[in-house]
Amino acid sequence: MLAKIFRILLPLGVLTACMYGAIWLIQNPPKPMTMEMRPVLIQVRGTVLKKTTFPVIVRSQGMAQPSTQSTLIPEVSGKVISVSPKFDEGGFFKAGEQLIELDRVDYETALVVAKSAEAQARTLLAEEQARADQAAEDWKALGRPGTASDLALRKPQLAQARAAVEARSAEVVKAQRDVDRTVIRAPYDGQVLEQSINVGQFVSPGTTLGKVFSTDYFEVRLPLPERDLRFLNLPEHYEDQTASAKPLTVHLRANVAGKSVRWDAAIHRVESAIDGATRQLVAVARVPEPYASKGDGVPPLKIGQFVEADVVGDSLQDVFIIPRSVVRAGNEIILITKQNTLHRTRIEPLTGDEKQVVISASQESGPREGDQLCLTPIPFPAEGAKVDPVIEESKGPTPSLPSVVDQKPRAEGPSS
Repeated sequence: MLAKIFRILLPLGVLTACMYGAIWLIQNPPKPMTMEMRPVLIQVRGTVLKKTTFPVIVRSQGMAQPSTQSTLIPEVSGKVISVSPKFDEGGFFKAGEQLIELDRVDYETALVVAKSAEAQARTLLAEEQARADQAAEDWKALGRPGTASDLALRKPQLAQARAAVEARSAEVVKAQRDVDRTVIRAPYDGQVLEQSINVGQFVSPGTTLGKVFSTDYFEVRLPLPERDLRFLNLPEHYEDQTASAKPLTVHLRANVAGKSVRWDAAIHRVESAIDGATRQLVAVARVPEPYASKGDGVPPLKIGQFVEADVVGDSLQDVFIIPRSVVRAGNEIILITKQNTLHRTRIEPLTGDEKQVVISASQESGPREGDQLCLTPIPFPAEGAKVDPVIEESKGPTPSLPSVVDQKPRAEGPSS
């Protein structure tokens, strides 16, 4: 009997104990463990903005062309009897040097005949002058009243004789000119571009003997972007005065035999019309004595050689030079405040290239000297977001002009 009661009371006691335990646990829950979490800050790189000077270099390109190029054409016919060795393609010559000689025998014969005809005409003029003088004396000796007529004094015959002398003299001059034209001389100091004839060939007026060009200076047409003209003091020519602007320095560059070569030039003039295809103003740079030996191993500039040009413009004072990679859409940059928070601000670029942007340090809403520029690209920067900045020392280099090896990128307006 007792065993049966024990079997009934034992489960009830266990159940009761569990209920009291559950109620106690509910009334006395365990306190959860708490940990203090520090906010996670994004680490960004920054640099301190410093004012500097930026020499604007406007980049363009063009093709070298001679200042003067001529096609030699004979003015008389004849067989070529000699060609100067300097008339070979690539040969240099001086102004007035003999390049080609034609057979002159026929023209010398014509000159002798013309001189003979001139002498004969002068003899007839002298005879007619004597007759006219005699007619005047006879009119006086006869004592006739009035003035003698021109026909009686043989004035028409005398005028005809004088005209004949002038005509024969003109024929002598023409014959002498034809003799001189059998020798083709260099019109200026230059070089032979093309030779089209040789000894033994018969030529006539209109036959191309060759092409030559002047070597005093070469010209390169350089189209200039409209956005960069404000940094260039271009020499404008007016009808009533000459240009007073100082010639702008230009550095022309090209790769020759795998090496970068530079030639110095200067802007000489600005063309009067805007290029219809590119809508750009074209400046003409001159390279003096392109074939003169410089003694530094620089090869001569050749006709038709494509060159890149760096036009040295004004130097911008009190500007900031910032990497283009930190300029966001809408010309926006991110600054790091003294409280280590982000601040977004807009800038107005003055100029720049594919690597850097130049802005004025005096913009009303722009950054100031000493501000910290964020260099780390942040996809969605929130205004006032806390960051952990690592400030780098600002190098602040002043860009130098491109040298033979070091080539600076062109100055162009930044994307908006």
